[in-house]
Amino acid sequence: MFKHKIKETSYKKDVGTRGEQLAIKFLKGNGYKILQRNYRCKLGEIDIVCYDHGTIAFVEVKTRHSDAYGPPERSVTEAKKRQIAKVALHYVAEKKIEGIDFRFDVVSVFHTPMKKYPVITLFKNAFTKNDSIPSRI
Repeated sequence: MFKHKIKETSYKKDVGTRGEQLAIKFLKGNGYKILQRNYRCKLGEIDIVCYDHGTIAFVEVKTRHSDAYGPPERSVTEAKKRQIAKVALHYVAEKKIEGIDFRFDVVSVFHTPMKKYPVITLFKNAFTKNDSIPSRI
């Protein structure tokens, strides 16, 4: 019998990439304009940067295939929120953005093999840069 081992990090990256692709399609379908995907700087990464009705939305995407560890959005930890906020401030400074509001959204993608289509949930204003306690998650 032939066994093929898949590196866990490679699998997680593939799941994350597919989740981000689904999230982008979902966001576009809801009127968001995608400005940048996988923005990286020395402080970290933001999955998707969008424009939504006069506001820049920094979007974290979380994807799961099982609810063994709870829903995907629960994996946005306090440390992750702080990191996203720091990266977002870096983005705003780097792009010299002034006079425009911004917010932090989370897109949860839950896709089990038993379901034909994933369940995608958008949490607008999921947290703020000044508040480490989530507003809706």
